[in-house]
Amino acid sequence: MAGHSKWANIKHRKGRQDAKKAKVFTKLARAITVAVKEGGDDPEYNAELSNAIEKAKAENMPNDNIDRAIKKGSGDLDGASYEEITYEGYGPNGVAVMVQCLTDNKNRTAADIRHYFSKYNGNLGATGCVSFMFDRKGILIIDRNEDIDEEEIMLNSIEAGAEDFVAEDEYFEITTSPEDFKDIRESLKSEGYKFSTAEVSFIPQTQTKLEESKDMNNMEKLIDALEDNDDVQEVYHNWEMPEEME
Repeated sequence: MAGHSKWANIKHRKGRQDAKKAKVFTKLARAITVAVKEGGDDPEYNAELSNAIEKAKAENMPNDNIDRAIKKGSGDLDGASYEEITYEGYGPNGVAVMVQCLTDNKNRTAADIRHYFSKYNGNLGATGCVSFMFDRKGILIIDRNEDIDEEEIMLNSIEAGAEDFVAEDEYFEITTSPEDFKDIRESLKSEGYKFSTAEVSFIPQTQTKLEESKDMNNMEKLIDALEDNDDVQEVYHNWEMPEEME
């Protein structure tokens, strides 16, 4: 159970954006609030809420912030009403891009997303134009340390029902089906493992290389602009970013 980590290629840049903790916490709180509104405030019976809370904890979001977001979703506290919407399009030279948003103003968000694509030599497409190029998977990342035995964690992952296990230099990556994600996460958690990332994500089936420096520069700026927008929750793409840009 090993192979090249496509998740790492999409997410290695995440640390740069996550330095802006206030913005990250705002986005995580929105996800929790929407999950509560759609499925109730009990994470035991609401998988989306459970996943959102675990993701927030992996980012070290304070419990008070999590509780406040839950109360907003349940109506105990006033808050804006958010709608989930996904935009699809192409970056420079046909790189596939999916943008997941939670917004209280669809017109504003659509205009912003369209502007970013146009500005950086891409174009916004119709719903479904690139989503077929991605697989929805659960991703669990456990940072390496001297207390973790590689063979043991691999066996624990397999026994829990993981689809794939990849050992990288700095971390272990466990891939699951979306349906089994919660159970596998809880199984490994009960074994004492801690996750630096725990989320259901979209993984590209194939990746696209960019050869021209102008295209690479525009693609990086497009991702940065999208991730910096308060309405954007996640950006998925199939760009195979060169190692020197990681």
